[in-house]
Amino acid sequence: MNQEHQRFYRALAARDARFDGVFFVGVTSTGIYCRPVCTAKTPKRANTRFFRTAQEAELAGFRPCLRCRPELAPGSAPVDDSQRIAQLIVQRLQEGSLDEKAGLEEIADQFELSSRQIRRIVQKELGVPPIQLLLTRRLLLAKQLLTETSLPITDIAFASGFASLRRFNDAFVNRYRMPPTRLRKSATDGRGAIAESTTSTLQLAYRPPYDWSGLIAFLAARALKGIEYVSGDSYARTVRLGDATGWIRVTHAPKKRALMLEFTHSLTPVLPALLARVRGLFDLDARPDLISRHLARDPRLAAAVKRNPGVRVPGAFNGFEMGLRAILGQQITVRAATTISCRFVEAFGDPIATPFPELNRLTPRPARVAAASVDSIARLGIVAARSRSLIALADAQQSEALSLDSGTHHSPDDSIKRLAELPGIGQWTAQYIAMRALRWPDAFPKEDIAVRNNLGGVSAKEAEALSQAWRPWRSYAVMHVWSLLAAGAERPIENQVVRDLERAGQKERRVDERRMREEVADKDRPDGRANRPGDAGDAGRSRSLVRGDDRHHVGLSRRHVHLADAEARQQHDHGQRQRRHQRDQDQHHVRRQVRPHHRPDQAEPRRQP
Repeated sequence: MNQEHQRFYRALAARDARFDGVFFVGVTSTGIYCRPVCTAKTPKRANTRFFRTAQEAELAGFRPCLRCRPELAPGSAPVDDSQRIAQLIVQRLQEGSLDEKAGLEEIADQFELSSRQIRRIVQKELGVPPIQLLLTRRLLLAKQLLTETSLPITDIAFASGFASLRRFNDAFVNRYRMPPTRLRKSATDGRGAIAESTTSTLQLAYRPPYDWSGLIAFLAARALKGIEYVSGDSYARTVRLGDATGWIRVTHAPKKRALMLEFTHSLTPVLPALLARVRGLFDLDARPDLISRHLARDPRLAAAVKRNPGVRVPGAFNGFEMGLRAILGQQITVRAATTISCRFVEAFGDPIATPFPELNRLTPRPARVAAASVDSIARLGIVAARSRSLIALADAQQSEALSLDSGTHHSPDDSIKRLAELPGIGQWTAQYIAMRALRWPDAFPKEDIAVRNNLGGVSAKEAEALSQAWRPWRSYAVMHVWSLLAAGAERPIENQVVRDLERAGQKERRVDERRMREEVADKDRPDGRANRPGDAGDAGRSRSLVRGDDRHHVGLSRRHVHLADAEARQQHDHGQRQRRHQRDQDQHHVRRQVRPHHRPDQAEPRRQP
């Protein structure tokens, strides 16, 4: 079984939605092929065959699954216009940016069709008319707001997309067989009266374990001043989705195994899109059990995975924002990149008023960056080549030639390829953007110097070869490799230094022992002469040369041994004790040899007082 088959089977077992459309699985025992997110029982590994496209599966004699419907798979599967139209409508529904008339007319104009043809296509592809899709989306949003927020019912009705309170009540009663006031009453029992507020809080669950502290520290080190703010155990940022603006604040509720999302009511019209982006930013849909079990098989990562099985890959709330941050972070430190990014945000971000003094800017719009000149960006301390890269990225985002949001890209490989075609964007930047903005779990920036160093100083090609065992979750492996910087036991570079120190100490001990033997031999000489000409000097020069070589090799000498770990210091102290013991024995041997000879019948010579 080849590596690709194993990688696809792991993704199938995890039912990771990010692989939907990337491949299809044919089950030989049933003759059916499915999407990797199909809810049917996971087949045995021996009964599976994997295909890149639905056409390949059907040519191999498999028929499509009626439950997951492979023809609806997004992503790299080649589909006709009808399926692409249906998927576009579903995507707009999930983002809350589609209404019954204007949205359909806009999509119809995009594909040069009439709204009537669009309705027929949706009915054929999805089995329901567009109005039913809209109604379901509105009712689910209303139910969530009724049970988890204190918004008035009238506001919930309009925020959900209903034109009037009467229509909202009728639709709710017909679908759920109860008025919305009953659901609100049962949800608020025991919570007391509803207080007036400009914000509401929703609960976003995750699968434990969850490394909240590690993720929040990662975001804090890369926060854009004015847009993001990390304080203590919370993450806050400004938000612009369409025409809606506001702010959010996320905290951790470990007892509930969830994150608590506080959002302003100005963001209620785009709540579905907001929830999707927050879940992506904090990687709430990951399967840490399956990912950790797979990565722990590699001895290089076993200790790191055991120490922190809840590692998540930080996503991006705004793909274009993440792209800007990645370009500005090329070939400089994280701190320097954060400083330059903050200047850029201050210059190109629109102002916004929030209760937090640290949040006062919105993410720069692509159109504003695309209209800027190279000189205006370079005045912020950004080199001209990088300025041109920023403008090219903004042009591609504005013209929709490239989409950096995780919910809109189709093929991650195609997106990475298009990114790498932009001026000033190499494979490292493209893979890093795919890892965070596109939410691609198998992205791997093999050129990353920290990754290569922590793997033992390997080349990019060798790092790529080592990463094959981590597929299809190489992004999570990268987070573990980066975390080795904080773990002394798994730091290959530091271990190499310790080993070099040990070898240096062994060389010094051998030279010390040699010099001590020569000194003892000189004392034993019957002529009582001093050391042979050149002996002591040769030994001293030899010792000096050895120590000089050691300092050149590891950059450390004996006075730096205390900087090594406890084990190295213990070994060094043990060697000193051995040398002292050997020296005492040699001196005792010398005293016995120079002692006057006497017979047993003679008295012991009296010692002088």
